[in-house]
Amino acid sequence: MMHGRADELTVIDRLLAGAHEQTSGVLVVRGEPGIGKTTLLAYAADAAASWRVLRGSGVETEIDLPYAGLHMLLRPALDRLGALPEPQRNALQRVFGLTAAPGQEPADRLLVGLAVLSLLSELAEDGPLLCLVDDAHWLDPASTQALVFAARRLGAEGVVMMFAARDTESDVTSSELPQLRLGGLEPSAAAALLDERVHDLAPELRRRVLAEAGGNPLAITELPAAVADLRASDVRTLPATLPLTDRLREAFAGRIRSMPDATRVLLVVAAAHDTGELDVVLRAGARLGAAPGDLEPAERLGLVRADPAAVTFRHPLVRAAVYETAPHRYRVDAHAALAATLDGPDDAERRAWHRAATATDPDEDIAAELERSAEAAAARSGYAAAVSAHERAAQLTPPGERRAGRLALAAEAALNGGDLQAATDLADRAAAHTTDLGLRSRLAGAQGTAAFYRGSLPEARRLLVNAASMVAADDPRRAADLLLDAVHVGWYLGAPPVTDAAERLAALPLPTDDPLSHVVRLLVWCVRDAVDNPSPDSLTELVARARDTGYGGPDGLILVAATALQATGQDAEAHRVATRMLRNHRERGWLGQLPPVLSCVARSQLFHGQHLAARDAAEEGVRIARAAGHDTLATDLSGVLAVLAAFRGDAEACRAYSDDARAAPGPDLLAPGLAWAHWADGLLHLGSGRWDRALSRLDALSRSPARHHLPGRRSIPDRIEAATRLGRTAHLGDALAYLAEWADRVRQPWLDAVVLRCRAMLARDSDADDLYRAAIQRHEPDNRGFERARTHLLYGEWLRRSRRKADARTHLRAALEVFEPLGAAPWAARARGELGAAGGAVAPADPGNTTVLTPQEQAVTRLAAQGLSNRDIAAQLFLSPRTVANHLYKAFPKLGIATRTDLPIP
Repeated sequence: MMHGRADELTVIDRLLAGAHEQTSGVLVVRGEPGIGKTTLLAYAADAAASWRVLRGSGVETEIDLPYAGLHMLLRPALDRLGALPEPQRNALQRVFGLTAAPGQEPADRLLVGLAVLSLLSELAEDGPLLCLVDDAHWLDPASTQALVFAARRLGAEGVVMMFAARDTESDVTSSELPQLRLGGLEPSAAAALLDERVHDLAPELRRRVLAEAGGNPLAITELPAAVADLRASDVRTLPATLPLTDRLREAFAGRIRSMPDATRVLLVVAAAHDTGELDVVLRAGARLGAAPGDLEPAERLGLVRADPAAVTFRHPLVRAAVYETAPHRYRVDAHAALAATLDGPDDAERRAWHRAATATDPDEDIAAELERSAEAAAARSGYAAAVSAHERAAQLTPPGERRAGRLALAAEAALNGGDLQAATDLADRAAAHTTDLGLRSRLAGAQGTAAFYRGSLPEARRLLVNAASMVAADDPRRAADLLLDAVHVGWYLGAPPVTDAAERLAALPLPTDDPLSHVVRLLVWCVRDAVDNPSPDSLTELVARARDTGYGGPDGLILVAATALQATGQDAEAHRVATRMLRNHRERGWLGQLPPVLSCVARSQLFHGQHLAARDAAEEGVRIARAAGHDTLATDLSGVLAVLAAFRGDAEACRAYSDDARAAPGPDLLAPGLAWAHWADGLLHLGSGRWDRALSRLDALSRSPARHHLPGRRSIPDRIEAATRLGRTAHLGDALAYLAEWADRVRQPWLDAVVLRCRAMLARDSDADDLYRAAIQRHEPDNRGFERARTHLLYGEWLRRSRRKADARTHLRAALEVFEPLGAAPWAARARGELGAAGGAVAPADPGNTTVLTPQEQAVTRLAAQGLSNRDIAAQLFLSPRTVANHLYKAFPKLGIATRTDLPIP
């Protein structure tokens, strides 16, 4: 019988009721030990008796075994892995050790979370699903990350997830999931529970037990057993000042100490073994002289329950009390016996940790075994476990270079896992044990990368440049890798830092036949182009050579090259390279590495006038970057989204994204998206004909310390347009000359067309006509539709003002036919207004049925219209396939269509 908790039970009942309507729900039940968290999970399981129920639990001794908790929860559902998309299926199989290939890349952590979401959705196809995770504060970090990722994205699947966790700081309790904190039982409920369990306590003893328990259900039921032999006059001997957890441990410890030695040995072995497998516990116990029958005293007292599969403690505090109150030699002997018993190849990680628990002095054999365990954990993306194993291996290694190397491995694992402070601290400790320049360079590089992700950009640049200088003479390729990162960091600091890093790159003695040298030269050309005027012929040569070598080979170099191509106006080549990288990353399941690729793709699509596709790519990049904690990339992408919102005239979204893009990582530092935010503000006013405000914002960009970023040059034609509308052309000569010089260097048809359009805006009437016509001819017919439409619009406006209305109508209609499908509302309104003034027939504006859709429905329908399946859409939007189907179900009636084949192709 449940005493009290009426409000809490109502919350759970509502969650379960929602699942019957295919509405998912999540709840973290938190509170002190023994407060009733497990009981509430049991209530949910009883109430959902007809459902499929998955149960898992965190185990304190498993916290360093990656994905142990997730495997326990999902083990009964692994037969459904075949229903998942291949990258997701492979990711789960890899982290659960179901597949192992030499040299296999680590599973992407975000992809694992997405696979969990998809698997839960697949299971819920059969009916409501309940997932219960007890002792979530002891889940290994990899399992916690995957489960929280999935829980935050549940929607219309009919899945209920409940976590029980202690009321302390943990990844679950700080995860922003809905929380239900349990306090003590009300006095009447506490008394009723005590009277139900114990009938013969003396009145004074009963009062004292209730007072000591403080409403904690476990204390109410356990303390009477601890004081069962006391007389009423002995009540004062009860501990009154100890915290509740200590009181409960003492209550358990009293009964544990009364057990025979052989029973205590078996209990300590069971407490030290994470899974509690009965066969392992008994075999290890036999090594210490214990027999199977020695478990019976503990079973009779209800401390443990043994079945053919496992020994289970009745409460985590029993396990804690057994282990923590055991003499040190009992614990050491238990770990040694378990290490000897776990002798199979699948037990290597557990065996290493048990051996490590027995060591008090340096031991190279155990340290090497821990290092192998760390490598296995990292291969499954269990970076927190890898950190622990490398660090423990270092503790078992004498001071010197080998210890430094193991601490460096721990620092790099922490960096890969996103624990930036741990990475920095471990690198500092490693540096204290080494004088080797190569290793010190490695450590400084790790610290520099951690500083970059933290937003400490000046420190990051300093560390990366110093790391490169340590190895520039002996290992120029390694120095180049570090300086490439320094250029990236410097890009967000201003022109001088990025120029300095580029010049250091240029001075490296890289062999001319090294593919990296072509990427380095391309990037150096790009940086010099931002401040000087390099030869135009050299760019053509560099692009050709870099293309011939595959842009250096590794994906990081290819991405650097694609970014440099965009910065040098080689947009078609950059688009080709970026889209190929995106396809490659998706096929390999590299979800966490997608944001910089998606950023490059989104910019390419924006520059090519593919606004809807650019919006999808940028939004996906922001979602993944936020989930991975890469705020710099998310801020940069918010700037792209601000520009796209400006093009469609969505002032509210534009300002919101601009605010995000202006978020600087620290005082006196450039915001990664600052240039994009300036450009977006100017475009928002330019499209609506607010010329003065547009010019003010675009002039601010031209003076900004971020003017070397991509919008710095790309916005010059917009600034010229705004200024000519106001008649303020006196100061535009330098801007046009700068743009024309750049066009001469990069030699791209799209840029030639834009320069001709700008010349036409500034020309006398006798010359403008020829310049506009030349610009339209120079525009590529199947590319950059938006820019071509802008030229048609400006030419049409000029023709109408020149009283050539028939000619004007041709160009204004051509502009309108592009603007409306793109949703570029202010530009379409301008074209429509000019067309009407030119005497053209103007059909009523059709805003499109998509305006009645929610943003999520719009994103889903856009991807569905491209032919993507529900599973593919789910993967891109971080949703379950079932939630995608639900969005389409709601969207179709709003659009007046019946099937996805009726969706308009974007």
